[in-house]
Amino acid sequence: MRLSLVLGLCGLALLIAAPLALPPFAMTLLTELVILGLFAMSLDLMVGYTRLVSFGHAAAYGIGAYASGYILLNSSTPLPFVVILAALLTGFIAIGVGWVCTLATGVSFSMLTLAFAQLLYAIAFKWTSVTGGSDGLAGIPRRPGPLGITFFTGKAGFYYFALACLIGAYVMCRGLVASPFGAVLRGIRENEAKTLALGYNTRLYKIAVVAISYALGGLAGALYAPFAGFANTELLFWLLSGQVLIMVIVGGSGTLIGPVVGAALFMLLEHQLSSYTEAWALFLGLFFIAVVLFAPAGIWGLATSWLGRARARAEPEGVRHG
Repeated sequence: MRLSLVLGLCGLALLIAAPLALPPFAMTLLTELVILGLFAMSLDLMVGYTRLVSFGHAAAYGIGAYASGYILLNSSTPLPFVVILAALLTGFIAIGVGWVCTLATGVSFSMLTLAFAQLLYAIAFKWTSVTGGSDGLAGIPRRPGPLGITFFTGKAGFYYFALACLIGAYVMCRGLVASPFGAVLRGIRENEAKTLALGYNTRLYKIAVVAISYALGGLAGALYAPFAGFANTELLFWLLSGQVLIMVIVGGSGTLIGPVVGAALFMLLEHQLSSYTEAWALFLGLFFIAVVLFAPAGIWGLATSWLGRARARAEPEGVRHG
């Protein structure tokens, strides 16, 4: 735990200092990385802590993006309030999604989440008056904050706003998984029948974690819309759901910070490989297979275990020299 804390604090310090050293293009990539990290972390609550594998988590991202974009285009509501409203709306819709999807378990649950995401994709494609159809919502502005504060409209200001959302979500999720609520989620993951026999209504807990996970995914989508300046149907497509699931597995599910690392690695590999070859998806797939086979705990789990072993080997030497 101390090792993870040190690594986390070092990473946080680098993220805070990044705008002082990085050029504008790199800052754009880093802002997108932070948003994708938040998106991946939101899915980890379901996959890593409750073992609810969702094939349709893009629904949360898309709902948040469209809600944020629509409000920003049709009102003068300050950006921070819009992002919060979009996240809450996504979480509210997810209560119904969770109620339906948790009627099933295992693969059936996963397929229901995929079906719901594809249903939303079809609605967004046809509901032209609200979503813009295949053209999407373009020209989404970054409205000034409360009292006309323009800090959030700039590149660095928006980056710090997105980073604050990521840190806030991480602190909230860390407290959540460490609480009795989190203990029940882990009980569902390990043995749902036993958790049910202990008197817990496991379905209600699963609906709750789906709503929280979708709300955080909606928060990421709500940040993406003003960041990119548009929202389109690709944000609801099944391919994005698969990509974010890969981010969670590669980074390390059940760790919260691992999916953020996985999102960063996925985005950087995609960006670099696509600049060298059109077959970048093939090499990315091979890398994913290698991680699953040789690092089942993910990159974060592999790094922390390796550093932990190195520290354990170093401590006896220090004791002997002392």
